[in-house]
Amino acid sequence: MPKPISADCIAEIRGVAHGFFTREGGVSGGIYGSLNCGAGSKDDRAHVIENRSRVAMALGARSDSLLTCHQIHSADAIVVTRPWAMGENPKADAMVTNMPGIALGALAADCAPVLFVDPEARVIGAAHAGWKGALTGVLEATVRAMTTLGARPQRIRAALGPCIGPDAYEVGPEFEARFVEADASYAAFFRRAQLGARAYFDLPGFVLARLGAAGLDTVESCTRCTYGDEQGLFSYRRATHRGEGDYGRQVSAIVLL
Repeated sequence: MPKPISADCIAEIRGVAHGFFTREGGVSGGIYGSLNCGAGSKDDRAHVIENRSRVAMALGARSDSLLTCHQIHSADAIVVTRPWAMGENPKADAMVTNMPGIALGALAADCAPVLFVDPEARVIGAAHAGWKGALTGVLEATVRAMTTLGARPQRIRAALGPCIGPDAYEVGPEFEARFVEADASYAAFFRRAQLGARAYFDLPGFVLARLGAAGLDTVESCTRCTYGDEQGLFSYRRATHRGEGDYGRQVSAIVLL
């Protein structure tokens, strides 16, 4: 059974199970070894289904209960009222629900997965925050969607999972300019080894800052660098640098039991 990374601020809540799952504990082979949960990958579909089933059961949920969106790097958050079949997933980058038994999952392989819960209202959320989604407001959209189900920002606990770290995320000038044009203070999330060098972007720092500004009860970081942890985590950028052609996706998930 796969063993996920746990966030302390969520783990103590009765009736809620969650985990930031790594690439370990599944059945896939090769570049997808072994817990690839990405239905959009070129991995064997039967392997992906088994891997997702293992994740759901590790959370104490039904084997077919894990839902993920067709992620498009948007700021769109949806309210989930019923499950859907794999392949029928809606286009969005965050989900919220107050329905027990539905495991909300965020797929990632460098982007930032964030899990949310309001323990009093019993509302949960899961968000996939790449740079574009984080910049355009997917985290705040998740909080707003949770409030439509009775959650309150000051009661929400959020945790950030594994994503690409600030020492591995080299970016070009157009990327940096887009952030600084949105808010001059965002320049603080870019650094250079020397004057004139290309910048490195601090995605986890940016995500944590946006969460902190949302007025939540607790924000916790369970992150580690996907690019640097080859044994434990999938990385799109690492796979691209190696010319591997495709890559696995780890999942982060939360469920009301």
